[in-house]
Amino acid sequence: MSSREPVLDPVPIKSLRPTQITVGYREVEEKRREWRQRANDHGDKKLGAYLGRHMIPVVRGPKDEAYVIDHHHLCRALLDEGVKDISVNVVLDLSTLKSPEFWTYMDNRALCHPYDAAGQRLGFKAIPARIADLEDDPYRSLAGELRRAGGFAKDTTPFSEFIWADFLRRRVKRKLVEEDFGSALTRALKLAKAEGAGHLPGWCGPSLAS
Repeated sequence: MSSREPVLDPVPIKSLRPTQITVGYREVEEKRREWRQRANDHGDKKLGAYLGRHMIPVVRGPKDEAYVIDHHHLCRALLDEGVKDISVNVVLDLSTLKSPEFWTYMDNRALCHPYDAAGQRLGFKAIPARIADLEDDPYRSLAGELRRAGGFAKDTTPFSEFIWADFLRRRVKRKLVEEDFGSALTRALKLAKAEGAGHLPGWCGPSLAS
């Protein structure tokens, strides 16, 4: 069930199934920028090596479809950049399960995240069937930038950046995130160092100023 079967023959990105409803479009754009920069600096050979080091972990589900359980942002960025295929790593085979049983199992193992851009939990049918249909959650972008700025540490907790996104969603106005991302990040950094964030994964502790 967990044999980790790398698929050396690349599969079409458009065939991959998401296990969440949203991504941060700003995060996607940053990965697209990184991809273009890598292409300019290193060429196609290096790009192939990069993709070889970033196999997408998937669960094989009903109808033998591949369900992405990490790197949704990278998949979307590569798709938007016109990359057609990518290698995957099958970490779990649930292909014998029917859809309701499959999603229950995935949910119980924290392998899916059926929450919308307002942080509301929806039914599993709300999870889009295609990477191209993932919706934007600006707070997921804010959480990602917050981590890169040192606001919290990378953590193994499933969907840890979405947990931070929901924390920020309740404390930073959406208008600020959308219209003045820099100020939103400054606000987020202050919130991240306060003791009120101490329960969150990867919390780095209060700053000396607090």
